[in-house]
Amino acid sequence: MDSNSILKEALHLRPAERLQLIEMLTRSLNKPDENIEKIWAEESEKRYKALEEGRIQTIAFNDIIERYK
Repeated sequence: MDSNSILKEALHLRPAERLQLIEMLTRSLNKPDENIEKIWAEESEKRYKALEEGRIQTIAFNDIIERYK
Protein backbone atom coordinates (compact mmCIF):
# COMPACT_ATOMS: atom_id res chain seq x y z
CA MET A 1 0.00 0.00 0.00
CA ASP A 2 1.47 3.36 -1.00
CA SER A 3 1.08 6.74 0.70
CA ASN A 4 -1.61 7.92 -1.74
CA SER A 5 -3.74 4.87 -1.00
CA ILE A 6 -3.29 5.40 2.73
CA LEU A 7 -4.28 9.06 2.37
CA LYS A 8 -7.45 8.17 0.44
CA GLU A 9 -8.41 5.72 3.18
CA ALA A 10 -7.55 8.17 5.94
CA LEU A 11 -9.77 10.85 4.41
CA HIS A 12 -12.75 8.56 5.00
CA LEU A 13 -12.10 8.60 8.75
CA ARG A 14 -14.03 10.85 11.11
CA PRO A 15 -12.19 14.07 12.04
CA ALA A 16 -11.36 12.77 15.52
CA GLU A 17 -9.90 9.59 14.05
CA ARG A 18 -7.83 11.59 11.55
CA LEU A 19 -6.50 13.72 14.38
CA GLN A 20 -5.58 10.60 16.33
CA LEU A 21 -3.78 9.24 13.26
CA ILE A 22 -1.86 12.50 12.87
CA GLU A 23 -0.83 12.38 16.53
CA MET A 24 0.36 8.78 16.23
CA LEU A 25 2.37 9.53 13.08
CA THR A 26 3.89 12.63 14.68
CA ARG A 27 4.89 10.68 17.78
CA SER A 28 6.55 8.06 15.58
CA LEU A 29 8.76 10.78 14.08
CA ASN A 30 9.68 12.33 17.42
CA LYS A 31 11.28 9.31 19.06
CA PRO A 32 14.61 10.37 20.53
CA ASP A 33 17.76 8.71 19.29
CA GLU A 34 19.15 6.96 22.36
CA ASN A 35 22.73 7.37 21.17
CA ILE A 36 22.33 11.13 20.73
CA GLU A 37 20.60 11.40 24.11
CA LYS A 38 23.54 9.57 25.72
CA ILE A 39 26.08 11.84 24.02
CA TRP A 40 24.23 14.98 25.16
CA ALA A 41 23.96 13.66 28.71
CA GLU A 42 27.72 13.06 28.79
CA GLU A 43 28.41 16.50 27.32
CA SER A 44 26.16 18.23 29.82
CA GLU A 45 27.94 16.43 32.67
CA LYS A 46 31.32 17.57 31.31
CA ARG A 47 30.13 21.16 31.03
CA TYR A 48 28.63 21.15 34.51
CA LYS A 49 31.84 19.72 35.98
CA ALA A 50 33.91 22.37 34.16
CA LEU A 51 31.63 25.08 35.53
CA GLU A 52 31.86 23.72 39.06
CA GLU A 53 35.67 23.53 38.81
CA GLY A 54 35.85 27.12 37.53
CA ARG A 55 37.32 26.15 34.16
CA ILE A 56 34.48 27.89 32.34
CA GLN A 57 32.20 30.78 33.19
CA THR A 58 28.62 31.55 32.39
CA ILE A 59 27.51 34.49 30.27
CA ALA A 60 24.40 36.44 31.21
CA PHE A 61 21.55 36.08 28.74
CA ASN A 62 21.28 39.86 28.28
CA ASP A 63 25.00 40.03 27.41
CA ILE A 64 24.50 37.46 24.69
CA ILE A 65 21.51 39.34 23.29
CA GLU A 66 23.48 42.59 23.26
CA ARG A 67 26.43 40.93 21.54
CA TYR A 68 24.34 39.73 18.61
CA LYS A 69 22.10 42.75 18.04
